[in-house]
Amino acid sequence: MNGAQSLTNTLVNCGVEVCFANPGTSEMHFVAALDSAPGLRAVLCLFEGVVTGAADGYGRIAGKPAATLLHLGPGLANGLANLHNARRAATPIVNVVGDHATYHARYDAPLASDVAGFARPVSSWIHSSTSAGNVASDTARAVQAARAAPGGIATLILPADTAWEPAFLPAQPLPDIGPFPVSADVIEQIAARVSNGKKTAVLLRGKVLQGEGLEAAGRIQAKTGVRLMCDTFAPQIEMGAGRVPIERIPYFAELIVDFMQGVEQLILVGSNPPVSFFAYPGKPSWCSPESCEIVHLAHPHQDGTGALLALADAIDAPAQPAARAPLKLPPLPTGKLGPRAVGETIAALTPDDAIFCDEAATSGRPLAICLTTGRPHTHLALTGGAIGMSMPLSVGAAIAAPGRKVVVPYGDGSAAYTLQALWTMARENLDITVVIYANRSYAILNVELQRVGAEGAGPKALSMLDLHNPEMNWVQLAQGMGVEASRATTAEEFVAQYASAMKQRGPRLIEAMI
Repeated sequence: MNGAQSLTNTLVNCGVEVCFANPGTSEMHFVAALDSAPGLRAVLCLFEGVVTGAADGYGRIAGKPAATLLHLGPGLANGLANLHNARRAATPIVNVVGDHATYHARYDAPLASDVAGFARPVSSWIHSSTSAGNVASDTARAVQAARAAPGGIATLILPADTAWEPAFLPAQPLPDIGPFPVSADVIEQIAARVSNGKKTAVLLRGKVLQGEGLEAAGRIQAKTGVRLMCDTFAPQIEMGAGRVPIERIPYFAELIVDFMQGVEQLILVGSNPPVSFFAYPGKPSWCSPESCEIVHLAHPHQDGTGALLALADAIDAPAQPAARAPLKLPPLPTGKLGPRAVGETIAALTPDDAIFCDEAATSGRPLAICLTTGRPHTHLALTGGAIGMSMPLSVGAAIAAPGRKVVVPYGDGSAAYTLQALWTMARENLDITVVIYANRSYAILNVELQRVGAEGAGPKALSMLDLHNPEMNWVQLAQGMGVEASRATTAEEFVAQYASAMKQRGPRLIEAMI
């Protein structure tokens, strides 16, 4: 057994079942070692940003880490944007990054770089193996670090000689770190606050937006009347008919200020106070009322679900939430195809328990409104704001939940960042439907150009936000990657094409000409 084989088998021992990979020369022993670990599924991606985004989607849905395999510092750097999104989502990921052999580093070969330096901004744990004999134990530590509450990115750097030199045995899993319980004193203090009659909001993030946590929050609301909120880009939330409704914080700063107006107490559960996404001249960055008291029921590394359940019991909340979203599907549209018609169609025809990997941007508001009373589903958002996330995210989500339909509402500008994900969808025959909102523009930047007060924008500036000349043909792009694709120009065409996609399995792309 060599070091690479000890690594792959340790991953399996620690419950890692999938490796998303874009390897190079320094990782060839890891590639060969994949055959020694039949419990580890290898998924090839054509670009490192797809590798890291897929690992994010897998981790969010599976609730445990996938591994990545990246080629040296430049390969890791290519994947940093979606690792940034994954860090903001607190997604567990084990990055395995190849490096030059330890004795080769002194020669400063062309691909030599500061791998740890690239990894540091997105990693909660970084380590470089120093010998083949240490690789297995280092791998077990990496998985433990990735799984540590609330979840993080553990980067294990694997010099080539530690992969090919002899090793002993794979390591066994280490115990999970957290989540840690919330003290009874904190529960008592928060129970007094939610019962004091002040206007109170509870801002939820993480696992509390699913299952028991969401139900417990609904029970607390039924007893006290508190508002339940989530971030604009909550990593994962269960929504739709039968679920406890959650108010989503708006995107723009002045809208957040209005949204938060009157809140006297803000209770944080795995979250931070809301702030503006960007700084704008004359607009606030801090968006809570100055007089609002902010307290934590649970920090991200703590057991937020357990804390909500204990709080519900402490205030003698009813056994069931008072409010649940009704099922109210929109009628199928006719006539002109625009964002509203696309949103109504998706909400009306998507089956129960779908996963939405949403990056519709400026076109997405009608869909978001329709989905609040749509069929029950899971919504994954663009947590870190680095666009080009959703197609890669959907690859990982579909592998984590092969029995669920995955839908990707996607602006055409964002989709162009990581269109290589289509090839992996086809190769793995994943049940993903991508809907491209084809407005031929970075539409959000046209809005932001005005909001930041930029002066003197003329034809040259506006051309930087325009995707005409030439126009991308998403049908041809998808077909070139092996994915069935079609174009809709009317509401009727989109309804027919989306209905067909929902009835079949496998990857599909629809270009909606809005």
